Amino acid sequence: MKSVPVWIWYTALRILLFAVPLAVLLAFGVNPWISAAVAALFGLSASLIFLRRPRESMSSDLYAARHRETPVVRDDDEAEDAAVESASNERTAE
Repeated sequence: MKSVPVWIWYTALRILLFAVPLAVLLAFGVNPWISAAVAALFGLSASLIFLRRPRESMSSDLYAARHRETPVVRDDDEAEDAAVESASNERTAE
């Protein structure tokens, strides 16, 4: 069974850290604008304190994806390159 990617866990936890305080504040009848601001501050603070490990894991995965030794080659890359080259050759021939 495949494990869930780190970015999905991190995003879900960040949403929960915002949504739960927002729901609690709204249930107690606090102004929606104030509830959203307080929930956003709480979510940001809590994620910085408690989600350090998933954040670091996600950032290292992003870094590894952006700084690969060899670029990812897809099947249609050669066809696209050939089409671009032929279009540029046609323009220069005219």
